[in-house]
Amino acid sequence: MTRRHELTDEEWALLLPLMPRPSNGRAWADHRTVISGVLFWASTGIQWRDLPDRFGPWQTVYERFRRWQKEGRWLAILRALQGRADREGILDWSLFGADSTSVRASRAAAGAAKKGAASRPTTRWGAAAAATAPRCTWSPSAAAGCRSASP
Repeated sequence: MTRRHELTDEEWALLLPLMPRPSNGRAWADHRTVISGVLFWASTGIQWRDLPDRFGPWQTVYERFRRWQKEGRWLAILRALQGRADREGILDWSLFGADSTSVRASRAAAGAAKKGAASRPTTRWGAAAAATAPRCTWSPSAAAGCRSASP
């Protein structure tokens, strides 16, 4: 019996041919268990450290997730599955896409003051400084010192 947020036998059969083989001779933790752990994490939004023990050590799940993300393996898996679904005629491409015009952030997200909060008046020297290009960019390295902000 498959638990919620875990791969079914049918889903695993689709993914198995896409899984990498170890090249260094060491045995990896079971891909199916690790992917189920990633699915559980993504579906529930829990912290990595709170993964149930049935997925193995949380560090293993996290490290495999990050490694595959850096390698582009998740994207390759997605493309392979989308290609298969498209060939079978079960994928409706009109359902995919993102329109940035529908994503909206509040003014407070951009750093604006909350409603009713008093704003500080702009000083003359503050207005003049805002109109000129910065002459120095701060660097956390003391050795770097002041460097020009323009290329």
